[in-house]
Amino acid sequence: MNEQLLVPVCAAVGAVPLGYAAAFAARRLADAIEPPAWLAILLAAALAVWASFVMPHGALLWITFALGWALLVLAMVDAIAFRLPDAITLPLIAVGIGISNLMPDRDVIGHVAGMLAGLVAFYAIAQGYQYLRGREGLGLGDAKLAAAAGAWLGWQALPFVVLLACAVGIVWVLIAALRRGREALNERIPFGVALAFAIWVIWLYGLPDFLA
Repeated sequence: MNEQLLVPVCAAVGAVPLGYAAAFAARRLADAIEPPAWLAILLAAALAVWASFVMPHGALLWITFALGWALLVLAMVDAIAFRLPDAITLPLIAVGIGISNLMPDRDVIGHVAGMLAGLVAFYAIAQGYQYLRGREGLGLGDAKLAAAAGAWLGWQALPFVVLLACAVGIVWVLIAALRRGREALNERIPFGVALAFAIWVIWLYGLPDFLA
């Protein structure tokens, strides 16, 4: 078996214990029912195989596996409990800044600026929404995950992260409305799931040419 197939196969096999660990971590962090282990394993395996086909094999691939696992746990916790725990988001911010010096551009300042921009922008949106509507829209966990997006991807990527996350959120709402009717339009959505997906896609593929 050549390396192009061997790495994805090994990644899928290695994702089994990582899936169990992700389900257990989500259960502890959400203080709620544990997500099905089979689903966590399936998602972990899908992310691992996906990354192994896209990223160059080496240290960057292992970093990508770690990012994917963290985003998976955050997405599951948000889907279950509508929150994004500091135990994952804060280390994710720190690691993103730390590895920015390993990226080809070595633009540490740009990644720090992205972290601050993500945090401030989402915090301002959350406060503005709460002031105008009298109820919480975005939580502080979303602001911290946006800060992690800026830390990992740089400030230039933030607009596209938000655009892609909003598109995923709209699809989520439309599917919910088709299943449950108009009442679904008034329900909360776990925006952290959409944000985590957007971070993952842009980390793997970078910005489109017209935005790069």
